[in-house]
Amino acid sequence: RLERLAGHLEMVASNIKVFIRIRPCARPAAGFSLELEKGQLNFEVDKSSPDGQVNNSKTNHKFNFDGILPMQTTQQQVFDAVARPVIDDVLQGINGTIFAYGQTGSGKTFTITGGAERYEDRGLIPRTISYLFEAFKSNPGTKFSLYISYLEIYNNDGYDLLSREDTATKLEDLPKVMLREDEEGNIKLRNLSVNMAQKEEDALNLLFLGDTNRVVAETPMNDASTRSHCMFIMWVESQKPDSDTVRRAKLHLVDLAGSERIGKTGVEGKLRTEATSINLSLHYLEQVIVALHERSQGRRQHVPYRNSILTSVLRDSLGGNCRTIMVGTAATEGTNIDESISTCRFAQRVACIKNNAVVNEELDPALMIRRLKKEVAQLKDELTMISDEGDEEEFTAADMDECRKLVSAYLEETDLEAPFVCGSMRKFRESFQVLRQVYWQRENEGTLRGAGASAGAGGAAASTAGACSAGENTGTPAVGSLEATVAELRQQVARRDQEI
Repeated sequence: RLERLAGHLEMVASNIKVFIRIRPCARPAAGFSLELEKGQLNFEVDKSSPDGQVNNSKTNHKFNFDGILPMQTTQQQVFDAVARPVIDDVLQGINGTIFAYGQTGSGKTFTITGGAERYEDRGLIPRTISYLFEAFKSNPGTKFSLYISYLEIYNNDGYDLLSREDTATKLEDLPKVMLREDEEGNIKLRNLSVNMAQKEEDALNLLFLGDTNRVVAETPMNDASTRSHCMFIMWVESQKPDSDTVRRAKLHLVDLAGSERIGKTGVEGKLRTEATSINLSLHYLEQVIVALHERSQGRRQHVPYRNSILTSVLRDSLGGNCRTIMVGTAATEGTNIDESISTCRFAQRVACIKNNAVVNEELDPALMIRRLKKEVAQLKDELTMISDEGDEEEFTAADMDECRKLVSAYLEETDLEAPFVCGSMRKFRESFQVLRQVYWQRENEGTLRGAGASAGAGGAAASTAGACSAGENTGTPAVGSLEATVAELRQQVARRDQEI
């Protein structure tokens, strides 16, 4: 089993960042306004006093967030502002979560998954997949692996959207995902398939397969309303060469089902049951967020994560080891102002939660065993050389050929720190003899080439000197010069021989 390194790098505790995205509309409410520089939303609500009753409700609401994404914001701008910093941390081994929250029909699924009509309408999930594989290609020295799961929570039951069972005709036929807690308190998802994606096309095909299995229905608020919570989970493993440690990080991209008021929409039958389950799970989510905020103030210890499967799966993302960002979606029509204010209140509670994200670096026993075996083999060779074991045996021609191969491989090695291992002291001495032969062979080849080049120049110089000094006796000085050159070359050979 993989063991977590005790000395992993800890990150500074930071609050969950919250962004609010405004859905485009032709006629926003008169009381709605925003200030991008301050990251502030303003709502002015008129007091209504039916039957002459006194209404003391608040009319002016102001909310501050880490960023406001106005109506004209493109999908690429949303990705750059929200997802890119989280993905960069995931590549370094830090868990990340991005989840969208808001009323039904406010643009959550469009933000997370995207639209199907234009390529520019791609959401965070397909853009994240493309960004990850581009990062893999730009770091060829690191080995990356990507695994994908797709979980749907429908009526508080989990289902594997990437199941390949041919007999499944409806959602209930898919494998039901069960929660299990190990001895360390970590939540494990049983029956949730983990699929490896070797290229971008594989990951996109998995996304399309999961989207076709999602539960979608027509409601008074949305023609294609997703009636469940969906989590697209990506595990990223990275390993540097000659390293025993592996960094493993997971990225959750969560599309929460939209909250809706049953009394306002007037749905009945199956849609009413789905809406009740959605609102209940979102209520449990808000309970967890309130409990985390009270725990940070020292007023509470217990956090009710186990109330629903949604809060259990998001346990690390809320107040745990994770870098989390929330995208709240708001509709600004006059009929939706109340729900938008409720979304902003929920977002402000989320912004109070602190997470402690750390680098998830683990020691891989298989890699460590492989490295230790290599070191043991080198130490055995060194020990054999020192103890002179095997020197009494006859040195055969095959042993001599092996020495030549070892020397040839050593000379062709580009790594200057690569060790020379031969196995015994006898082979070590013979290898040095081979190395000396190779050296002198190359030295003689260089001398012959130099002598051939200087011969032509010397002949031309000699003819010129003969023409200039005809009748003079030049034989004796020439012989003396050659003898001096030979003596100097012999001294150089003796010095190099001594150095070797």
